[in-house]
Amino acid sequence: MKEPQKSVFVARETYRQRRTMDAARLLPLFGILALLLPLFWSETVTAERGTSRGIVYLFSVWIVLILCAAYLSRRLRSVLRKDESDGDAGGGG
Repeated sequence: MKEPQKSVFVARETYRQRRTMDAARLLPLFGILALLLPLFWSETVTAERGTSRGIVYLFSVWIVLILCAAYLSRRLRSVLRKDESDGDAGGGG
C-alpha cells in the first residue's frame, strides 16, 4: 500500500503574503506596459483629440499605479512588522 501523501498547502495567511509580495514585484512591469500602450494606438484620430486622450490616459494610469502601490504598501507593512517583531523576540544581539 502507498503511504498517504503529505499536504502541499500552506497556511492561507502565508499564501496571501507571498501573493502580495509577488504583486508588489510585478507592479512596475505592469506600469511600464500600461504607460507604453499609447505608442501602439492608431494614428487615425486627429492630433488634438489623440493628444488629449493620451494625456488623460497617462494621468489615469499614473493615479491607478499610485493607488495600487499605496494598497500594496499597507498590506506589506503589516507583514514586515510581524517579521521584525519575530526577529527581535529571538534575543539576537
